[in-house]
Amino acid sequence: MADDEGAVTVEAAFALTAIIVVVGIIVAGIGALVASLVATDVAAAAARAYAIGVDYSPPRGTVEVTDAGGLATATATIPSPLGEISSTAVFTVEGHNRAG
Repeated sequence: MADDEGAVTVEAAFALTAIIVVVGIIVAGIGALVASLVATDVAAAAARAYAIGVDYSPPRGTVEVTDAGGLATATATIPSPLGEISSTAVFTVEGHNRAG
């Protein structure tokens, strides 16, 4: 065999790179999970606010609310490390407090 001097350093560099990549993927996945939970919460809050006639402004991202047949449907879109995450919530509109 040839001289193996420095082989351990190369193997350690590859192992460290692999560990960093795996940790990065895990962190991005957790970020996407959090964004999904936030999108669900924001969509529900926006639909609920519309249903009772209150204005709602999301803390981050965007919300689109539609009213069809007495149902307020809110779709929230939140940015995440893996792209935009969307969630939808539906609430019954109370009374006739909105024109639509």
